[in-house]
Amino acid sequence: MGAERIAATHALLEPYVRRTPVAHVAGADFGLAAETIVLKLELLQHAGSFKARGAFANLLLRDVPAAGVAAASGGNHGAAVAFAAQRRGIPAHVFVPTISSPAKVARIRGYGAEVHVEGERYADALALAEDWIAAHGALGVHAYDGIETLLGAGTTARELESQAGDLDTLLVAVGGGGLIGGAAAWYRGRVRLIGVEPFAAPTLSHALAAGEPVDAPAGGIAADSLAPRRVGALMFPLAQRFVERVILVEDDEIVAAQRALWDVLRVVVEPGGAAAFAALLAGRYQPAPGERIGILLCGGNTTAVDFNR
Repeated sequence: MGAERIAATHALLEPYVRRTPVAHVAGADFGLAAETIVLKLELLQHAGSFKARGAFANLLLRDVPAAGVAAASGGNHGAAVAFAAQRRGIPAHVFVPTISSPAKVARIRGYGAEVHVEGERYADALALAEDWIAAHGALGVHAYDGIETLLGAGTTARELESQAGDLDTLLVAVGGGGLIGGAAAWYRGRVRLIGVEPFAAPTLSHALAAGEPVDAPAGGIAADSLAPRRVGALMFPLAQRFVERVILVEDDEIVAAQRALWDVLRVVVEPGGAAAFAALLAGRYQPAPGERIGILLCGGNTTAVDFNR
């Protein structure tokens, strides 16, 4: 999976996804020494996250049976699949664990999908979804471990490069690894690629240490988006080759990043979407003088701000 296929997928997706904006901000705005930070506001994507790209890629590049599509999700992927299926007039069943946020479950239902809230964690929902797919003949749309899903995620990086030009470093939150895998496939070493995970869900950290995807803890504040238990098999060789390292952040550092993004930019970012920025804000990633840093704010499905007050 290379840049040519990602570029072709990007062209295919253009009528269906938003070209999300970037914000060039001074590090001093956040009390940081970094001179230039480029934030890709993918939380403004359809269905509230970058996942819409992979969802549409699956529905456009694969044959969809009459039974429609089915997916397991912590929330964002399910919302994306439901949105894409609604736009394409396709039935959708989405399986989510009980830890999924009410905001995400409500969004999935709002797009017309049949929602099954079962199992404690993503892995439980995935097993249930696979059983349902086998029984009903639906097309399974994997949240991160599918070629089309990775191609769609890779279009985020392609779009960022066209908007931001040359970056020295790109910080990307990691759950199952679809987003960083897509970015790795697009950039292929042309930027320093840094993964960011919560200490409570170190999936890629454990995989890189073991030399293969292995089970890891699956908890923490971002468990509904960054805690699938293990990274995908398809992205792992890309991570081994192109991801320089993985940084771990604490839950309270993620919350601090959410608050800072709201205070400075007035954007509401969910915990998983703020994790990459947390690595910079907390000082766990120390930029060199003059370094141009890109950060993917990959999701915004949260009810953290109460507009009724």
